[in-house]
Amino acid sequence: EENMTVTEDFSKVENTYHMEAEVCIIFSDFGKMQNICNLLIEKLGTSVTISPPHFYHTPEAIDTLRRQVCVTAVGNTRRKAQEVCRLFGQALGKPLLIKEEETKEWGGHIDSQLSHSADSQTLQERIQNATAYASCRVFAVFEIKGKENRRNKLL
Repeated sequence: EENMTVTEDFSKVENTYHMEAEVCIIFSDFGKMQNICNLLIEKLGTSVTISPPHFYHTPEAIDTLRRQVCVTAVGNTRRKAQEVCRLFGQALGKPLLIKEEETKEWGGHIDSQLSHSADSQTLQERIQNATAYASCRVFAVFEIKGKENRRNKLL
């Protein structure tokens, strides 16, 4: 209910009452939105008009994307460092320093120059224009352990 607003307009034309309602719903699940739109069209036929969706990202969703990108970058860095250690017969230890060096973000909204033609865009184009991208570059320093030392600790 918190993600839905309903605006109703009643009017009387001669002896007939006429009601128009506008329902605006915020969906976080694209598939669910499609299913509800299809259900409305199926049940109400031509008496319903479905406007093209407007896509946007909440600040919380963008913040989650930023965190996921950074965590993935750190994981990738650790895997690469493990591969290098294996090449030299070493073992990767705990991280000594992890620093986020650069974060880039792009997309995520329809540019102002495209907004006037948004009605003429296909659904795929609208989704593509609203898709948010992010990248993160990290610097990490890991402890390196010799494998023979590790074996001695285990014995």
